[in-house]
Amino acid sequence: MADMKFKFTIQQYQTDAVNSVVDVFKGQPKQGIVSYRRDVGKGYEIKLSDSEVIDNTYLAGFSNSPVALSSEQLLSNIRKVQKENNIKESTSLAKHMGACSLDVEMETGTGKTYVYIKTMFELNERYGWSKFIVVVPSIAIREGVQKSFKMMEDHFMNKYGKKADFFVYNSKNLTEIDDFSSRADLSVMIINVQAFNARGKDARRIRMELDEFESRKPIDVIKANRPIVILDEPQKMGGKKTQESLKEFNPLFTLNYSATHKEHHDLVYVLDALDAYKMKLVKKIEVKGFDIKNLRGTDGYLYLENIVISPNHPPRARLEFEIKYNKSINREVRILSVDDDLYALSKGLEQYQGYHINDIDPINGLVTFTNGVEIHTGEVQGDASEKDIRRVQIRETIRSHFEKEKDLYNRGIKTLSLFFIDKVEHYRKYDEEGNEVNSEYGQMFEEEYNSILNEYLTLFDTPYEKYLKSIDVKKTHAGYFSIDKKGHKIDSKIKRGSDISDDESAYELILKDKEKLLSDTVNSFV
Repeated sequence: MADMKFKFTIQQYQTDAVNSVVDVFKGQPKQGIVSYRRDVGKGYEIKLSDSEVIDNTYLAGFSNSPVALSSEQLLSNIRKVQKENNIKESTSLAKHMGACSLDVEMETGTGKTYVYIKTMFELNERYGWSKFIVVVPSIAIREGVQKSFKMMEDHFMNKYGKKADFFVYNSKNLTEIDDFSSRADLSVMIINVQAFNARGKDARRIRMELDEFESRKPIDVIKANRPIVILDEPQKMGGKKTQESLKEFNPLFTLNYSATHKEHHDLVYVLDALDAYKMKLVKKIEVKGFDIKNLRGTDGYLYLENIVISPNHPPRARLEFEIKYNKSINREVRILSVDDDLYALSKGLEQYQGYHINDIDPINGLVTFTNGVEIHTGEVQGDASEKDIRRVQIRETIRSHFEKEKDLYNRGIKTLSLFFIDKVEHYRKYDEEGNEVNSEYGQMFEEEYNSILNEYLTLFDTPYEKYLKSIDVKKTHAGYFSIDKKGHKIDSKIKRGSDISDDESAYELILKDKEKLLSDTVNSFV
């Protein structure tokens, strides 16, 4: 399979967001970067004059040139931008960190990562600034940002004729910091907040004099570059300790990108939820749920999947209930009409006495029985176990997936569906030879998938049906889980006081390999 390439269309609202930041510095001369004598540590004895050091590629460092505009000039430019964007004008300059601190408010899903990466290129193009740090609140967002830089390389190369040198800060690979300091070209360090915001006994290596770093502190080498600091989702890292730590980077100025700013500085651009909705910009995620009630353990099991509308029949109900056979009682889905009797259809199960269908209401998604019982679409009633509920969840995910996929297939849009489980071992397990096999939920999935698949296969053999037939059920639900050192899928670990896993393997496929995720060869259920 050829590598999938993403194509990026330049949106006017994104261009406006970029210009709103860049225009704050109108009047700034294009000085770009300044050379300085880089701290290379105790392991390198130097006896050169300052002029000789600048000519020595090993010793030379390059930092952003200072902001030449006065506070009054910056405030004036900010007010002009705010006036153009219909934003309340600032009365004073917010100098939270560096020369100024600018806020860009963009709704989630509108491409703020693209916007701040393009802003870097524009600041470099117009004013020559080349050193940037992107600070993110979690490993998940960090991996997503890194992937965005990779995906957009060709796009920005075509526009600006250059690529950004980017890397993720790793205290075990400190040579990248030296490379960051010694490069004159556009350079970006991506760092998650956990890497630097601890103190005391838990002090991170970024503040420690490290033998493997020639007795230098990484933070000292980084701040010598006077980087422009970009905060992605700053409301998630707004603690006092974190804010103090951020100042140690010695930022030239800071840019804050979020949909929900908690701390406010000088706001220069706004694209709120209403604007995004009107412009049809936000990605759409559909959520389907079901209700559970009357679980007394003595009532007959009932689940109303949906109400079937057809031009050839009155409304009918797709109901799951129990049916008695010679040696077992099975739960089966049947399409029923008004006047159908569950007692008769269940072959005489007593719990369905009086369950004679009186009315099927497609408008309200309601089925009424002659005994007064009502059940709504997506509702489970009666004696249902955790296993029953999980099966319903899996079934509804698969059915909704097929419905959406059938509609989108001919438009070349891939449909991805997901459901959440409590433990990996309930979905996947390993046999004595270490081979991955289905556990309880995995087996449920394949049973329900094959059952619903048969409903979608007709005698017409359409392109969509050919596509469905080509899919191996075992390969369409690999799942995305954390991985241990043996490559086995395990439950993600969540640190105390957090609701986000810091397990990097949990984000590998979704955030790093988007091309693979969207290809025809990877699973559609996650």
